[in-house]
Amino acid sequence: MTTLIAFVVVLSGLILVHEFGHFLVARLFGVKVLKFSLGFGPRVAGFKRGDTDYCLSAVPLGGFVKMLGEQPGENVPEGEEHRSFSHKPVGVRAAIVAAGPISNLLLAWFILAGILLANGNPVLLPVVGEVQTDSPAAKAGMAPGDEIVEINGRRVDSWDDIARLIREKGAEGPIRLIVSREEERMALEVTPTIRTMKNLFGEEVKVPMIGVTAAGKLRIERVDPVKALILASQKTWTLIDLTAKGFVKIIQRVVPLSSLGGPIMIAQLAGQQANEGVINLLYFMALLSVNLGLINLFPIPILDGGHLFFFAIEAALGRPLSRRQMEFAQQVGIAILGALMLLVFYNDFARLLGFIPNPGQTP
Repeated sequence: MTTLIAFVVVLSGLILVHEFGHFLVARLFGVKVLKFSLGFGPRVAGFKRGDTDYCLSAVPLGGFVKMLGEQPGENVPEGEEHRSFSHKPVGVRAAIVAAGPISNLLLAWFILAGILLANGNPVLLPVVGEVQTDSPAAKAGMAPGDEIVEINGRRVDSWDDIARLIREKGAEGPIRLIVSREEERMALEVTPTIRTMKNLFGEEVKVPMIGVTAAGKLRIERVDPVKALILASQKTWTLIDLTAKGFVKIIQRVVPLSSLGGPIMIAQLAGQQANEGVINLLYFMALLSVNLGLINLFPIPILDGGHLFFFAIEAALGRPLSRRQMEFAQQVGIAILGALMLLVFYNDFARLLGFIPNPGQTP
């Protein structure tokens, strides 16, 4: 039951935010919105205010916005052209379409900012937990419990700083460390070794390493609203960057197509995160929101990115594509999305049957 509730809340919330972005910008530019629906299928309940029917539909997964003149060739009542989506300038139509994916990215930003305000910012301290035998760090005299405070004259505030600075300078030769041990500071010189490791996408990369692991000590930094928004911006950009790189790696076949998942995998992950607590579920929701936003920006017909691509062509040519060209493009888009849906459903059922490992499970 937890899995089902978490799945409905997460997916419906993300799609509703997406559609609400379209709705707000459409209203901002004077486009007549005929319907704003929570869910799909037959209308169950609702009310009408102004021109818009706000309703609850039978299938509570997501929602949709219906605008006047949205469909190609749709008849628009005389005198209503100024409120029709298709009669608006191409820039306005692009803004309305782009508002959906952008709303998903903004949602991730606000979720992360809210978590930071409520819980603070956890920082992994630069304290050494284990020193590997015969490693460069061991040969230099480093010991468990040492706190690294400087690398090549640059201050270290977190374990992330250590990893970043060693990657930046480690391949150049010896690095100078200042460590704090029992309230005394010591200067050490360490020459990293270059090791072949697998990165997040399973690619082999050469990484300079000194042979230490973190002690796992955390410092919780309380942040004000401004700092929370700044940190949330950085974290959101990291999610966007990793997600975009992941899509590229799938296209390059570095990441296998079997890693893709559909509604069943999303439901499983949502249930797992919900069992871990509200914060974990919110983090998962932020990650999924970034994925939804970026996927919708793909230049595939019938997705928002496909519409934006056609608007760019219209702006360049000074005229829209013909109705026949648009219909053909939509058929291609439906075929592509249909193939993707078949793939993710196949992967979902293959995971259930044990033919594909679940996320995080070793094959």
